[in-house]
Amino acid sequence: LVHAGINVRIIDKRPTRITAGHADGIQPRTIEVFQAIHTTALPQSYGLADRLLSRAAHMIMAAFYNSGPNGIGCIGRVPDVTAPTARYPFEATLHQGETEGITLDSMSKRGLEVERAIVPIAFQISEDPTELADPHAYPGLIYTQVVLKHLAKESEEIDTETVYAKFVIGTDGAHSWVGKTLGIAMDGEQTDFLWGVIDITPSETTDFPDTRNKSAIHSTNGSCMVIPREGDKIRIYVQLSDTDAVDPGTGRINLGRYGPERLLEVAKKTVRPYTIDAAPDKIEWWTIYKVGQRVASRFTEHERVFIAGDACHTHSPKAGQGMNASMNDTHNLAWKLAYVLRGWADMSLLKTYEFERRKYAQDLIAFDKRFSSLFSEKLRTDNEGHGPTHEEFVGAFQAYGNFSSGVSVHYALSTITDPTHQTAATNLIIGQRLLPHVLVRAADTREDHHHGLTAARSTCPLHRCLAAPPTTMITTTTTTTSGASCS
Repeated sequence: LVHAGINVRIIDKRPTRITAGHADGIQPRTIEVFQAIHTTALPQSYGLADRLLSRAAHMIMAAFYNSGPNGIGCIGRVPDVTAPTARYPFEATLHQGETEGITLDSMSKRGLEVERAIVPIAFQISEDPTELADPHAYPGLIYTQVVLKHLAKESEEIDTETVYAKFVIGTDGAHSWVGKTLGIAMDGEQTDFLWGVIDITPSETTDFPDTRNKSAIHSTNGSCMVIPREGDKIRIYVQLSDTDAVDPGTGRINLGRYGPERLLEVAKKTVRPYTIDAAPDKIEWWTIYKVGQRVASRFTEHERVFIAGDACHTHSPKAGQGMNASMNDTHNLAWKLAYVLRGWADMSLLKTYEFERRKYAQDLIAFDKRFSSLFSEKLRTDNEGHGPTHEEFVGAFQAYGNFSSGVSVHYALSTITDPTHQTAATNLIIGQRLLPHVLVRAADTREDHHHGLTAARSTCPLHRCLAAPPTTMITTTTTTTSGASCS
């Protein structure tokens, strides 16, 4: 949005940046989006993907392990990304704080900073149809009034302010305050699958052979996934059957009842006869979660207040979709807001955000239900057991490759997607992203990738602008009660 010249204010409840853990997988389509965000006004400049790829691990292969008479053994390896049109045929893995830092630093160069330790505590939306239909009648018409509370203020200081904004975006997580305030229901269910995740730097005694590949492990002790991370780090997902982490009174997870050492012990049992170990000071981050699979009943209120990311959809993190779905939600919304605010499109364009992204979220939950179930069940061997066979598991992994990579998202018929003339270009599917391609410049025969020639500054709809990283709220054109204006 800042690239597009839109006045933006961002607040975040967190007092500081994330320093470890949380989401870490960046899919091929998201890397393409990062590459389209240029750090200068020059089309030839490198996009944000270069910094991302220089710091992240590249997850190129996937290994599969199953239980045997002497513990687990490798039964096959395949490419991790099976989407044939992916420009980047791998996943990048980097902890969320580093990924956010890339976008935060880029915003900072344009004078935009995240205002921290601030939360919204109330807002009011105009109900006047005339006001709601006109994005430019400001400040005479007040569309959305938001009351903010500054958590870090001293007791004697004024700790609230009122902001008037044309649009509000709530990207405030699975327990979204914005969504709850709007009365938006989360449709779906909580599964019985209990998982732990731990980020470590393995010790020298670790002899598991595939720490630098994605490894899907099924053993008699449960399922496990190993993810290579930046540097020498790895992430381990472990299936838990132990209910010690769940408070019997509330039924909720209580991290105080468990600990990272116990998670590591579960992982050790799962990978036998191999060893995975880490010194206590090499455990960087950990958590425990239950898999919830839900989609918001709606994504907007009057096309003035929107929700995006985990506020719209929750699912298992093992397929590496959460952060990617969130960034592509805001990627979809941001260019549309820019077009409306610049006068290039009317307000009806904003209706396509929910139309496109809610259908994608529903498809994501359907994918996640199948993938989570496959991964959590024990594999069937020699006609024993009731789970999937190895061949079925690998087949599903590869079949879902196009979807999980993000490159096959296909938006249906709408005011901006019309397949009437699809036969004019049969290899370019209307409703999908433009296929990556290298072009040769006629003047000097220099090769350039078209992603680098169509910068995402909201001036070309082929590549759209990426919005801010997940925070509590984004507002545009704000004025505080003290009379100071944000321009």
